[in-house]
Amino acid sequence: MKVIAKLVIRFYKLFLVGWILLTLGLGYFALQLPGLLHGDGFETNGEFKKVEQELTETFGVPKSTILLLFEKKATEKNADFNRRISETLTSIQDKKITEKIQSPLSDDKLRKDKISYAVLAFDEEQDEMRDQVEHIRGIAGNDKHIKLTGPPVLNLDINQASQDDLKRAELIGLPFALLVLLFAFGSVAGSLVPIITGAITVMASFGVLTLLSANIPLSIFILNVVPMIGLALSIDFSLLFINRYREELHDSQHDVAIEKTIMTAGRSIIFSAVCVFIGLASMLVFQIDIFKTISAGGMVVVGIAVISSLSLLPSILLLLGDHINKWMLLKPKAGNENGWRKFASFVMRRPVIVSLAAFAVLLVSIIPVKDMTLAIPKADSLPKSYESRQAFEDIQKEFPESSRNTVYVLAKRDQGWKSAAGLEQLKKLEDEWNRDYRVQSISSVFTAANVKSAKELRMALENPQSQSALEPVTQSFIQDEMAMMQVHLKGNPSSEESKDFVREWSSKDFDAPVLVGGQAKFNQEIFDEIYNKIGIGVLIILLSTYFILLLAFRSLVIPLKAILMNTISLSATFGVLVWIFQYGHFGIPKSDITLIIPVIVFSLVFGLSMDYEVFLISRIHEIYLETRDNHFATVEGLSSTSKIITSAALIMIVITGAFAFTGVMPVKQIGIGIAIAIFIDATIVRMLLVPSLMKLLGDWNWWLPFTGAKKQARG
Repeated sequence: MKVIAKLVIRFYKLFLVGWILLTLGLGYFALQLPGLLHGDGFETNGEFKKVEQELTETFGVPKSTILLLFEKKATEKNADFNRRISETLTSIQDKKITEKIQSPLSDDKLRKDKISYAVLAFDEEQDEMRDQVEHIRGIAGNDKHIKLTGPPVLNLDINQASQDDLKRAELIGLPFALLVLLFAFGSVAGSLVPIITGAITVMASFGVLTLLSANIPLSIFILNVVPMIGLALSIDFSLLFINRYREELHDSQHDVAIEKTIMTAGRSIIFSAVCVFIGLASMLVFQIDIFKTISAGGMVVVGIAVISSLSLLPSILLLLGDHINKWMLLKPKAGNENGWRKFASFVMRRPVIVSLAAFAVLLVSIIPVKDMTLAIPKADSLPKSYESRQAFEDIQKEFPESSRNTVYVLAKRDQGWKSAAGLEQLKKLEDEWNRDYRVQSISSVFTAANVKSAKELRMALENPQSQSALEPVTQSFIQDEMAMMQVHLKGNPSSEESKDFVREWSSKDFDAPVLVGGQAKFNQEIFDEIYNKIGIGVLIILLSTYFILLLAFRSLVIPLKAILMNTISLSATFGVLVWIFQYGHFGIPKSDITLIIPVIVFSLVFGLSMDYEVFLISRIHEIYLETRDNHFATVEGLSSTSKIITSAALIMIVITGAFAFTGVMPVKQIGIGIAIAIFIDATIVRMLLVPSLMKLLGDWNWWLPFTGAKKQARG
């Protein structure tokens, strides 16, 4: 750390020039990032994906589909309604951008009296559909009775909503963060420095991610998560760094103060960042794109936040010199520290009562966790004002068949399926699936040909008169060595029964190799990937954090206590989330918790809350090493850091809590979840549990075997 400090002090102007050039260069790439993002990130390389590829390549299932909803106007006659549908679909067909159009004018299953929809098939992947969607929207024009939906449209709308949400959250969060900084520092200049550092950190991170996007698939949710982490963490680091720097200025010159600050606060920043970094890296355990995206984006922004805090920030402070206190609006009140000292002393005089009361509040907050229901986000991720969500829900409501719970089964036979033996084997496979009580019906080559046995179908195929009529039917379900059948299940694809069904049948042995796909399979793979690996991810975070804190404080007890308190407070956070979202409080409509929220909030907040633990315990540890008095060190450590840690927590809360006013539901839940977790950590944990438990454990807080630390402390 001393080498870093010396380099920054000696070359601070060069560092500033370097950061300016870096910001301009990466800023150019940062502007391109929104256009490079695609998909919601809920994708895994499992059996579902293999089936999707096989259906496209072998059976001609389109890569992408757009649904075009037509609503009949109040005074519109049937003939006029039909004409409007025909003219719209003809205009789309003339553009030659579709592979196939399924019209409600020729398919009664897509039509009702006052509502109809067309299915537009495309040969492009969903993330390559921006131009096609814009073409169709252009054809629809201002007709409010024509609406687009489908995965490509929903993804584009979520991307746009995410960009709008980011602007809204910044407009709400940054002014409040500036206000908190003004109360913390008193001066405008001192308050602007953390905001500038945070903005540069996020800009640089976006630029780096743009360069990485060629090799890493990036989800649209990165637009919100990276600024959320980057701004909150950078401003927090800056706040704690500047506070320590101003303390050192009382007894030292600027360069000496910077050196001491980097040696103390800088060291704490690195330990804190490593804790956050580990939490983010643990998400790589899950082989789901959204976790890889958030992990990559988070690690990039945390890394840049540390570098900017240890190079850009001290360089700005050296450049400002005494001007850090320029435009002083609020003078620091004398005795403010005494208030925190009195509070800490009050808590430590009643450690048993305070700790029991704090644990009681946390345990009550945990109770709603028992009702937690997790779900994969769909169209309901978007605000209700988006027409793509409205159209999707209207089609589901009016045409239940469109959302049928279909499982696709692919079977491979090297000798082909059209021989007598092949058809017998295929019929046997169909009958085996049909016997399952969860199956409603099956669509296969046999049902399409309206025959009941393999022998009957074989005879029909050998008959020249029926052979030509059956050819299109057989091609829909049999292509060379590959056969396909559609198993329609009872219930919906997200039900436990449907997930159990595809899980069981995927693991069975058949006479021929079988692959299982469909929405139920997609849900099962995502859920299983998280449930099967959540223990590994949590274990990585807990063990890594424990050893980092052990290294930082040379104590077995401090890390263990911090991990236990964090785990309990995070459990309470999930309980409050269930109470808000699933129970529907504070005017928020009832909704399930997005499947990824527990993993993301736990991974992020565990590291972020360790941020405050490290800063607080570092100061207590410094005083303890000087005095060997645990009580005095705790009181003084709390009184000297409480104001700044509370300010840092408040900034984290307003930056992340601002996303409560956004429209995309997963982002809203992440923002509120982090804000609640930090609030619980900064109040119940830091203000009540830390001092009371420090008092109860006494010198045992600093116990480390084979070092004589506790013996030396007592001696």
